[in-house]
Amino acid sequence: MPHVPSQHGFATQQVHAGSSPDPATGSRVTPVHLTAGFVFDDFEQARARFAGEDDGYVYTRMANPTTTALEQRLAVLEHGSDAIVVGTGQAAITVALLGVLGAGDHVVAAGDLYEGSRGLLVDNFGRLGITVDFVADSTDPAAWEAAVRPETRVFFAESIANPKNVVLDVPAVAAVAHRHGIPLVVDNTFATPYLLHPLDHGADVVVHSASKFLAGHGAALGGAIVTGGSFDWSGFDHLTAPANVLAGVSWVEAHGPRRAYVEHTRAVVASRFGPTISPFNAFLVQQGLETLSLRVARQTSTALELARWLAARPEVVSVDHAGLPGHGTSAVAQRLLPRGSGAVFSFTLEGGRAAAQRFVDAVELFTRMTHVGDVRSLVIHPGSTTHAHRTEAERLAAGIWPGLVRLSIGLEEPEDLLADLELALAATVPAELPVAV
Repeated sequence: MPHVPSQHGFATQQVHAGSSPDPATGSRVTPVHLTAGFVFDDFEQARARFAGEDDGYVYTRMANPTTTALEQRLAVLEHGSDAIVVGTGQAAITVALLGVLGAGDHVVAAGDLYEGSRGLLVDNFGRLGITVDFVADSTDPAAWEAAVRPETRVFFAESIANPKNVVLDVPAVAAVAHRHGIPLVVDNTFATPYLLHPLDHGADVVVHSASKFLAGHGAALGGAIVTGGSFDWSGFDHLTAPANVLAGVSWVEAHGPRRAYVEHTRAVVASRFGPTISPFNAFLVQQGLETLSLRVARQTSTALELARWLAARPEVVSVDHAGLPGHGTSAVAQRLLPRGSGAVFSFTLEGGRAAAQRFVDAVELFTRMTHVGDVRSLVIHPGSTTHAHRTEAERLAAGIWPGLVRLSIGLEEPEDLLADLELALAATVPAELPVAV
């Protein structure tokens, strides 16, 4: 990896980390290595690579030069020690958690998780014999403490929750986890490393849907796992027991208590389940990373401007943005997110679901789309889409009101977005019926 000193700023790191001129061609841009496998010079080199004695490439499912460059850059940007890149954000969560969990284990997760993550834990992991409890108030460290069982193996939460913009008090929740010898895994998709470094505040593993802000243009799928390198993994049986792939040596013995998890997760979980990112998508994500700070700074600034404007509108009941004084986690946001609370937030319309439908149908500049982090501004109604499979009682308990609308703010001019919002808000108020004469 090129030397990128820690004193260099974020923008310098996002352009240079993990990137150097291609030795074969001199290309400054990381080439796209579209190949399934890699040629061995001879019998001995093939043997050495499979034995782990040679760090060259074997097969793209295990590693690829394009992917490696992206991993190195993400590790630097997240202030981590290692990164694993996979095909999607959902794959990143799955691989990261299965690197810890097995049948009979228990997860404590934030109750405000994205619905896809919640379903993964309840349905898919449930079939594997893994149980989960959700902390209704993820802002309360005591609630996390109360949910811990003897079989609890991991805490899982989002740094900025979707769609209510709830900011996780990472240091407080990490302190609870570590008192019980449990790692904290944080989904940092909405904050990105530009707004927050969870590993600096006590988190042990960070995951991303790289399809969102990291890539930035809605054109590529990807996911990432970044480890901090400070957690002692020697309390996990599958990492201290003899491993078949290590000829009877344990992962802790082979790599030490700090690296055992990431080495096992890369070689056993990611490699065998095979959620491999395409080298071309890895290239697109890396291209997106080079402008991450510029995009997120602008999107975050515009989002706060729009949130303040919406909060003053009579058609709007409430706005869920941690940058506003009335938000329940505004104090945590001021402490952990000095650059802002991100570009995704929600608001609730006075007229309920009918008003939300009229609003969504009336926008002209916002795109109706289930995605976030795009350069284009997006809108969706969570109650009828992302959270539609929950019961009405579950939606209401989570604050997913009938009139709640989620916005993901892009790079358009703020005044153009405000004009579009004003147009759509006008449509939420039914026209008065003509008076009979």
